[in-house]
Amino acid sequence: MTQNILIGISGGIAAYKIPHLVRLLKKQGDNVRIVHTAHAAHFISPTTLQAVSGEAVRHDLFDPAAEQGMGHIELARWADAYLIAPATANILGKLAHGIADDLLTTLYLATNAHIYLAPAMNCHMLAHPAVQANLATLAAREKHTVIPSDSGAQACGDIGAGRLPEPETLRDWLTPKRDWQGIHLTVTAGPTREAIDPVRYLSNHSSGKMGYALAAAAARRGAIVTLISGPTALPTPPGVTRINIESAADLLAAALAHPGDIYLSAAAVADYRVAHPATQKQKKQGDAPLTLTLVQNPDVIATIAALPPEMRPYTVGFAAETENLLAYARAKRARKNLDLIIANDVSGDVFGADDNSATLISAEREIPLPRQSKSALAETLLDHIRAAYSHFRK
Repeated sequence: MTQNILIGISGGIAAYKIPHLVRLLKKQGDNVRIVHTAHAAHFISPTTLQAVSGEAVRHDLFDPAAEQGMGHIELARWADAYLIAPATANILGKLAHGIADDLLTTLYLATNAHIYLAPAMNCHMLAHPAVQANLATLAAREKHTVIPSDSGAQACGDIGAGRLPEPETLRDWLTPKRDWQGIHLTVTAGPTREAIDPVRYLSNHSSGKMGYALAAAAARRGAIVTLISGPTALPTPPGVTRINIESAADLLAAALAHPGDIYLSAAAVADYRVAHPATQKQKKQGDAPLTLTLVQNPDVIATIAALPPEMRPYTVGFAAETENLLAYARAKRARKNLDLIIANDVSGDVFGADDNSATLISAEREIPLPRQSKSALAETLLDHIRAAYSHFRK
């Protein structure tokens, strides 16, 4: 269904992503018009925006030609959806308190369109209580959707939440598929921790970003999503039920309790645990080495894949390898009786990164997927998993 989408751009560096978003929306048949604040023009050229949208771009509430026919009211009536992206801390404060001192904020008060807000700012600004209070106020309003910020490296050099999501993700928020409606998806994400003593533990470098991206995308597409998460600093995606775990044993218990219709194992689960964790913090004994006796953890995904047919979900695993990627992934899929496995090369700087590549492997075929943002990769993986699940049910 064609939509009339109004995009309001405020003054942030992430404005550079908007032309690509406009192209994506127009490619799928939507009508797009753009307004911007005065400060936004310092980050993105109105000429560029006009070229990609094919429409006049407005920023002046007192433009004599446009306002001769009450142009801002016409725009407000025209829009089916109003996306404000990037939504800076300043703009969020104005919207939360009903301040209308330019075209973008006046349109916010005048329109009956669904409002989508995509906050983008420094991670410390986003975490400030004033900004969080404004976001809570806006999220509570009818027909308002706050799109979660991405986490990662920021233009200022900080690392954390506050990045504007990729254009593909913004598009999917505005025009979500509903092809996962009614399907219960269980996603595991993040690392596990195996205690050495009350202070120390064995773990790995998993950030959880890929699993969280999959959970968020599936929820937008209508799935009932249970996210079983190891320790991460990531926020719970909207519409997702989250279960926090620490160890592989915790994960197994949660997975058996919530296998879902589809079980997607993106967690980095420890293969071994300490046989007898110390009850007190271990002290150094001079130069003597510390010896730990390790025992194998239960194989969580193999246990899920071996459930009786009436209980067994469609089972999808990940193979993170540093060498012989496809050979090891094929062997892992067959050995653990998985329906699909997603192979990704972690020999480079993948853990904690915002993009990734993968190869999707089933018994019948292998599909290489190019390097892309993890949010975009999540959408592509869900497309393939949904199609394969339809055949599985038949």
